[in-house]
Amino acid sequence: MRLVIARCEVRYSGRLTALLPVATRLIMVKADGSVLVHSDNGSYKPLNWMMAPCRLRESSPSPEAAAMGVAAVWTVQNDKTTDRLEIDIHEMLSDSAFEFGVDPGLVKDGVEAHLQALMAEQITVLGEGHTLVRREYPTAIGPVDILARDSRGGTVAVEIKRRGDIEGVEQLTRYLELLNRDPLLRPVAGVFAAQEIKPQARVLATDRGIRCVVLDYDAMRGVDDVESRLF
Repeated sequence: MRLVIARCEVRYSGRLTALLPVATRLIMVKADGSVLVHSDNGSYKPLNWMMAPCRLRESSPSPEAAAMGVAAVWTVQNDKTTDRLEIDIHEMLSDSAFEFGVDPGLVKDGVEAHLQALMAEQITVLGEGHTLVRREYPTAIGPVDILARDSRGGTVAVEIKRRGDIEGVEQLTRYLELLNRDPLLRPVAGVFAAQEIKPQARVLATDRGIRCVVLDYDAMRGVDDVESRLF
């Protein structure tokens, strides 16, 4: 992990264009090549980023850029698309590198882990015609619980929780933003699945076009006969 604090201008081009004017920001370069640009506000979400696979090239500025105070230029090019992140470094305030080693990953509680395994086996709880692509689909910010295909072949990303709250919806939103940058996957639909979904989380998910699915843990385990219920 490389952590750089610098006064910089950031330009994004590709499917869309975006500009971050000169300001002091944190630039994170991860071991997989991902580059994320953070400010000192806005919570955990980066202002802009480029997910792996991509290549970072550092170069000297043009004479015109140097005359405007640019000391170095970083160009981050996506390997699969034309998306590009260009960072003009005006002043380097800090540049540190750390070796994190292999991360063991998120350890889910027993119920969430079992729900994920059960859904992978019973993927049609999402709807007839759904098929499993894989569990723990890797992204630059962590694994998506389940990646599936719907009956029309569209990509579906599923986040599974025991109790679904707003943070779970935010987590799935971040995954969807990354996955929808991949031309081989997009458009990617989101499903927020939980045993219980809080009302605020359901409202937020619906507002963002994310489908909510309530999971019956006992029925999925085969210990509850739903056909014999009175209610």
